[in-house]
Amino acid sequence: MNKTRTEATFLSPIVESRRWVEGVSFPTDRPLLNVSQAAPADPPPLGLRQALADAALHQDDAHLYGAVLGRDDLRQALAEQMSHHYQAKLRADQIAITSGCNQAFAATISALCGEGDDVIIPVPWYFNHKMWLDLCGVTACPLAVGEDMLPDPKAAADLITDRTKAIVLVTPNNPTGVEYPAELLRAFLDLATARGISLIVDETYRDFDSRSGPPHDLFQDSDWGQSLIHLYSFSKAYRLTGHRVGAIAAAPERLFEMEKFLDTVTICPSQMGQIGAHWGILNLQNWLAVERTEILARKQAIIDGFPTLQARGWRLLGVGAYFAYVEHPFAQSSEEIAQHLVRDASVLMLPGTMFMPKDSPSAERQFRIAFANVDANGIAELFARLCQFTP
Repeated sequence: MNKTRTEATFLSPIVESRRWVEGVSFPTDRPLLNVSQAAPADPPPLGLRQALADAALHQDDAHLYGAVLGRDDLRQALAEQMSHHYQAKLRADQIAITSGCNQAFAATISALCGEGDDVIIPVPWYFNHKMWLDLCGVTACPLAVGEDMLPDPKAAADLITDRTKAIVLVTPNNPTGVEYPAELLRAFLDLATARGISLIVDETYRDFDSRSGPPHDLFQDSDWGQSLIHLYSFSKAYRLTGHRVGAIAAAPERLFEMEKFLDTVTICPSQMGQIGAHWGILNLQNWLAVERTEILARKQAIIDGFPTLQARGWRLLGVGAYFAYVEHPFAQSSEEIAQHLVRDASVLMLPGTMFMPKDSPSAERQFRIAFANVDANGIAELFARLCQFTP
């Protein structure tokens, strides 16, 4: 009997890891340190919440169906914001609003791929990307990264066949945190264009990139829509996780195909979420700059504090945006150690096995640390517990 689409993929690592803490009592002097999920735990700032409340009370269309590709004012505002960010010229008709960035990826793959097609995806990968490819009957072709956690365009070229429809990159990367250099992204776009496939660049965490100026120049090409599809999330920037607002930048003819998927699945994105995202673009850029400074301070706390772990055999493989990616020194697998950490150190973090193909030797040695909700003091406490831990 054939497996169903859901049986063909794995349980979400976030859901699975939450089960590890069910029924576990944590000492009052050692509460749970949860570094498993890359999402803000705090609500949006007060001004944005007030804007949502006002819309709920006074804006009738906040409660009605809207355009499948999103509200015109938000599409225009995001096009202008991206034009400034990338020093390029984007138009509103090149923007679609989606119910979160996961749906942006789902719509993109559904528009690009058919049954049995291939998509090249660097490993370690973002697990929801792999899950959606499984659910679509699309083969995820793993592209190994180097010691610097960066993929090699030449290695990607060797994986391209007549079934390949796209290459997926995430920068700053989830799960490694690494920021992809502009010249690397350019090389991948050149490869995609030359081979007649698409380059999907997920920049969910671009607001927390440590570099100043445009992170790349891909949008400065007048014909960027020929090969490039960009994905974005408002969840991290404005703490709108529960409202599910993401975005796609692509050629209008590609958005035409994606619109069929979006209309079938959700009809339209949340009106309230879109109203909040639009208010955020117009009013929260200074606030967001402060949030970015704090995240970069946490990144620096990881770098500054890591020598204490390094002395015990740990390795820092990558760090940036919301994540640090590390290698542990123990004989046991990372998944086994992860469950020991919950019980013995009150630490919840995701093992590398959740970001890699099955039976990957390197995955058994790796962990992702998500520090979106752990400040510098919390990072110091995390490192202290890891230094004391033995499985």
